[in-house]
Amino acid sequence: MINEIPRVRFAPSPTGYLHVGGLRTALYNYLFAKHNNGEFILRIEDTDRNRYVEGAVENLIEALKWCGLEYDEGPGKEGKFDPYLQSHRLALYKQYSEELIAKGHAYYCFCTLERLEALKKEQQAQKLPQAKYDKLCLHLSEEETRAKLTSGMPKVVRLNVEPDQKIIFEDVVRGKVEFESNNVDDQVLIKSDGYPTYHLANVVDDHLMKITHVIRGEEWLSSTPKHILLYDFFEWEKPIFAHLPLLLNPDRSKLSKRQGDVAVEDYRAKGYLKDALVNFVALLGWNAGDDKEFYSMNELVEKFSLERVNKSGAVFDLEKLNWLNAEHLRKKTDEELVLMLRTEIHKNPELKSKRYSDEYLINVITAMKERVSFIPEFLTKSPYFFEAPKEYEESAKQKNWKAETPEELKKLRNAFFLLTNPAKEDYEHALKQVAAELSIGVGKLIHPIRLATSGMSTGPGVYDILYILGKEEVLERIDAALVKIK
Repeated sequence: MINEIPRVRFAPSPTGYLHVGGLRTALYNYLFAKHNNGEFILRIEDTDRNRYVEGAVENLIEALKWCGLEYDEGPGKEGKFDPYLQSHRLALYKQYSEELIAKGHAYYCFCTLERLEALKKEQQAQKLPQAKYDKLCLHLSEEETRAKLTSGMPKVVRLNVEPDQKIIFEDVVRGKVEFESNNVDDQVLIKSDGYPTYHLANVVDDHLMKITHVIRGEEWLSSTPKHILLYDFFEWEKPIFAHLPLLLNPDRSKLSKRQGDVAVEDYRAKGYLKDALVNFVALLGWNAGDDKEFYSMNELVEKFSLERVNKSGAVFDLEKLNWLNAEHLRKKTDEELVLMLRTEIHKNPELKSKRYSDEYLINVITAMKERVSFIPEFLTKSPYFFEAPKEYEESAKQKNWKAETPEELKKLRNAFFLLTNPAKEDYEHALKQVAAELSIGVGKLIHPIRLATSGMSTGPGVYDILYILGKEEVLERIDAALVKIK
């Protein structure tokens, strides 16, 4: 092994949001590092300046931190291998590309975009399996090359791939992988703007940063033979490779924004818990060999191994994520939930100026915890705990608000008025006593009082609602309903 301490990296491009596929890659790197007492590095691969998005680096770092993936080295945590932004390492890539040229493993190419496009069309017309560069500039004499360089003609540096070679490597997930060099193009290593492509920068940085394991998505598998050649040309020891399965939509197409949210930021904004999202993403292509599905981060670190990663694509099942979110929510302590609920209340312009005690919010949480899957649902499914109903469910009015209901509710109101510091049981006793006096079933009072105090026909037990709202608020809401409901 390159290094006794495993060192892995997550190396995203700052092109926008953090894709859940990127989160899965980062998470597996993090879990592998922590399980093996290794180091997790964040490197920003920002050499494609056409796709660079302002603020994306900060967004990536924030999303990783929100998910609990703290890196050991990276932007803002400089180590002995900094800088960790590839755009700040250009001199290194130039130095190593010149070394490859000197050894005959790379060459300058001066072909215009027009010639390359014509070559591609010609090869497509010949129905060749893939379009490849024809090595025209490899055969320029030293004098021709020097003259073109001196004239300032636009150029790139290309990898010189020898024909008729077998490129073989072991992948932890896929086993032995073999490519024919005839199917590998003379990849551009340094672009005409002086910036490296992913392939050169990736290999140089992984070597210099002493990366021991390269854990990345399956989409990079076809690039790996180019990287293997570069390691061989530089005479560097190769890292261990592990290519993760694709993420799929339920119809088994590649996961894309066309069929739903794919950004970590989207799930965070919708109220998903980071614990649930991390738990869910961990299971997209990995399992511990049992039926367990609920994991904390510490449990994932303890159980994770690359050998348990599957080859086949992993289906992104939103229903399972929702279930996990509900399970994680119910495992939270009341104190944690109070903090999250206060944050949610503060987002609501109509509620953020109101004051709710911890005791009140804990009572709401206790009543609703089994009925919600997301923190925002405390407000959307039981708005009556935070403000009096402005309107009343029409079907419940039709069903439960009869001609005699107002008089029956007035008697119930009077019974509640006489209560002192009522507990839940006191409301229940008073209601049953009024029902007995009126010679009616308790349902004739339970449904109208629920409607009057909540505006809805569903929710936790009506006595829970009455107790949580408190006597004064209950009386006010009964009075309001008697006026508003006709």
